[in-house]
This record gives sequence, structure tokens and C-alpha cells, in this order.
Amino acid sequence: MKPHAGAALPLDGRSSPSSVARGRWLPAVVTLMILVAIGCGCATSSEGSSGEPTFSFVIPAGSGERIERGETLDILPRELVATVGETIVISNEDDQAHLLGPWFLGPGETLRQRFTTIGRFEDSCSVHPAGRFAVIVEA
Repeated sequence: MKPHAGAALPLDGRSSPSSVARGRWLPAVVTLMILVAIGCGCATSSEGSSGEPTFSFVIPAGSGERIERGETLDILPRELVATVGETIVISNEDDQAHLLGPWFLGPGETLRQRFTTIGRFEDSCSVHPAGRFAVIVEA
């Protein structure tokens, strides 16, 4: 597996699992800091007015291993178009952490986000075959 850009390589030139993992955390931390600074157009409230999420996705257990073996998984769309007030829920049932566009989900974590402002939020995605995931929030 090719190391993530920015991953530190050991002196022998081979990537170790810990150096690749560190390389994956840095972009997620930077993205999280940026989103906190600008607000991401999201609120921490978990549901829309009906109490149910508008969009719901599950990353099944074993997804990370399947992706590493070269399998293509259909978990998230390349782009998700939402309206202000709608809610997304993503549950990570995998034992690996995943970067999902503007969000980072650790193993066993669930994200609940209600969109409060319009905008386009896009970044790397470890579960989509294109390697990117975008959320477009419209009025």
C-alpha cells in the first residue's frame, strides 16, 4: 500500500503501520480544526424537525480490510445534496477509523450533523472509490 502523502517513512524507506496511521491522522485533525473555525454550516443537533435523520449511512464491520484488498464498496455517494435543516447520520461499525469528506470517524463512532448554512464541504474519503466525498448544502 502506498503511504499517505505526508506520512513519515522509517530510515529504511519502508512505511510502518504506525507511520501510515500518523499520516492519516494529520489531514483529519487539520480538517477538523478548519471546520470548527468556520462552523462547517453544521450544528451538533442530531435530528431534523421530525426527529429522524434525513440521510443515514453505515460503514459495515470489515470495510477497511475489504478496501485494502482492493474491493469497491458502495457506502456513500460521491456527492450528497442536502437542504438547510436536514440531518446526516453516519455510523462506523468498522474497527478502523475513516475520513469521510469533512468528518473523521473513529471505530465504533457515530456522527450526527444538522446542516444550518449553505455551502460545499468536500475532502478525502477513505470509503468511496473516488477517494472524495462532498456535501452540498442548499437553501
